[in-house]
Amino acid sequence: MPTYMDIHEIQGGITAEEVAKAHAHDVAVEGKYGVHYHRYWVNESAGKIFCLCEAPTAEAAMQVHREAHGQVAEKIIQVADLFLGGSEVNAAGAALLPGGAADARDPGIRTVLFTDIVNSTSLTQKLGDEMAMEFLRVHDRIVRDALVAAKGREVKHTGDGIMASFVSAAAAVRCAMQIQRELARREREEQDHHIKVRIGGAAGEPVEQNNDIFGTTVQLAARLCSHAEPDQILVSTAVAELCIGKGLSFRPLGEVALKGFDRPVQVHAVECGQ
Repeated sequence: MPTYMDIHEIQGGITAEEVAKAHAHDVAVEGKYGVHYHRYWVNESAGKIFCLCEAPTAEAAMQVHREAHGQVAEKIIQVADLFLGGSEVNAAGAALLPGGAADARDPGIRTVLFTDIVNSTSLTQKLGDEMAMEFLRVHDRIVRDALVAAKGREVKHTGDGIMASFVSAAAAVRCAMQIQRELARREREEQDHHIKVRIGGAAGEPVEQNNDIFGTTVQLAARLCSHAEPDQILVSTAVAELCIGKGLSFRPLGEVALKGFDRPVQVHAVECGQ
């Protein structure tokens, strides 16, 4: 049976207890429509709920919500696997935060980072394959060390960079800063060719399938990475807002037109001098 993930947006926020009750009502009537709701993610302050289910059709999944409590999702998409991976759930069916405290609910938000070695193709042509591979090994070591320190997860290697995801937006930004600081330190100490890296980050609700993640959040992070200057870290407004009160500084760059996006996107540069 197809797997679906639906997204609810409740103005003014919602409590975890209210969502748990609604999920219990779903479970009570789901069999009538051949639907099975596996789990849900809830972001209480933002009023966002993500429900994962198996259903014969999207309409059948929506009909369960309609009959159970009347809170029909604003959007429903079909996914081939699981949303945000196979998280554990509590007794009420809420997904739990990976590696978090007992019963710490997962808000369903991830921050995605991309790194990219600047001019990697021309470096290969200029310095040769062996030196280019050495640059890549240095990049990979620095990025992976920063990921371990920030509790990020490497999603995949892109050939001349790495894609990673984080539960914490602040951790993602600090990881990016550590990468650039370490590269700057290497540049001061090394007399030979220097490695320049650009980084882009975005936060949202990516869909995960077979340990890879997809969606607008991923596309935005990749475009921000491509738009960044050498040594620069660019992030979306969502990342900057999630970092409020975390001791991090951002410089607004205004709206930027990015390929694949109908409207200009508000972009922020991370201030690394701290």
